[in-house]
Amino acid sequence: MLQEESDLSLIIAQIVQKLKGSNLYSQLERQAWASLQRPEIKLESLKEDIKRFFKTSGWEKKLQNAVYSELSVFPSPRHPAAPPEHLKEPLAYMRKAQGSWEKRILKSLNSMCTELSIPLARKRPVGEQKELLSKWNEMGTDEPDLSLFRPVYAPKDFLEVLINLRNPNYENGDYLSFRTHLGLIQVPLKVKDIPELKELFVELGLTTGQLGIDDATQVPPELFENEHVRIGQKVLAEQDSAAAQQYVRQGSPTALRAELWALILNISSQPEDILYYEQLKTNVIQHDLLVDSLIYKDVKLTASNDDYYFVFEDYLYQVLLCFSRDTSVLGHFAYNSASPPKSYIRGKLGIEEYAVFYPPNGVIPFHGFSMYVAPLCFLYHEPSKLYQIFREMYVRFFFRLHSISSHPSVSSRKTGSEQTLNLFLFLLLKRNEKSLNEMIKQLILICGVTSVFL
Repeated sequence: MLQEESDLSLIIAQIVQKLKGSNLYSQLERQAWASLQRPEIKLESLKEDIKRFFKTSGWEKKLQNAVYSELSVFPSPRHPAAPPEHLKEPLAYMRKAQGSWEKRILKSLNSMCTELSIPLARKRPVGEQKELLSKWNEMGTDEPDLSLFRPVYAPKDFLEVLINLRNPNYENGDYLSFRTHLGLIQVPLKVKDIPELKELFVELGLTTGQLGIDDATQVPPELFENEHVRIGQKVLAEQDSAAAQQYVRQGSPTALRAELWALILNISSQPEDILYYEQLKTNVIQHDLLVDSLIYKDVKLTASNDDYYFVFEDYLYQVLLCFSRDTSVLGHFAYNSASPPKSYIRGKLGIEEYAVFYPPNGVIPFHGFSMYVAPLCFLYHEPSKLYQIFREMYVRFFFRLHSISSHPSVSSRKTGSEQTLNLFLFLLLKRNEKSLNEMIKQLILICGVTSVFL
């Protein structure tokens, strides 16, 4: 009990410390000072009166949403004696695998840089800056020669790393079974069983209403949909992030989806957010990075404009190029098993004082990276808002899809790549174990018959 109280006090202190550096804290401070001029604020009940003012003016709700947003990415409490690296990844063999994978990526990037005699970064000439600025909203029409560039890695390369991952302390001994060798992922990680999943995702039960799914519920689908939309509008009016996340567990109406996701992520597009995006855009205009060509190449290969399928190629460039310059993304490495790659100023190789993160956000794009942004383009048509939504989704969720990790986050609903694959295999076995057994038997029989003729 005392340990839980201590952990809670530590979490509160860290969140308060982080919020003190936010724009919201400055706004709350200004509002508190301004409220002193109001006649209902009395000196003898100053604290309670200001609390009441924050509640009636809506600032309390904004503070609640900010705290909720911080809690969603707050790392799990760890033992006081545990070393700092355990916060990123508790298992040593996974930390080692992640480190080896990062070295491989960096080697691929440096090799391409050397082969093509291209610097990692350079300042654009004034003429090139003007040209890029003039076509910022139509970069999809540009056709640069990218034939010499290659992705640093593809998802299948990452899958191979996961397949070859082994726990050196785990040994099945004499109890090897068909199930042991059936799945590609051989790391024994704990995943939730069927009863636990049913409890965690109770809203997906057959007797519970779910938007877009016609199950045997007691309420007709059209009545449920109308009522669900009405409740959704009320949730948006209340501007409560926690309520919005609970609401979408029964489905998100198409017309409300963009606003609901923004509310859950606590994105409100304040003037300072738009200004921050414009600053990132200026950085793109002024400096050319090697990863820019990787982004161009990836978009051209996976999500270029198509009149019948996807017409938002320009948005992808506007978001991803700015994302590569955003140093605020570095903050997510505090709870990510990965570490941001470093480069050194020319002539100062190996001297830490001259080391810089490259790219500035610490994320090297790979083949298919643009597909993280593509679905969001259908919901948000303002580049700065689209950028904020993508960045928040990346630092909360997407980074887990390409990092080697063993543990879920605080919510217990977001897992690393290893656990996701293990859970998929577990569900597949539970649902179709008999069919899979028969399939394996048939394959063995076919192999046996074939060997007779060879």
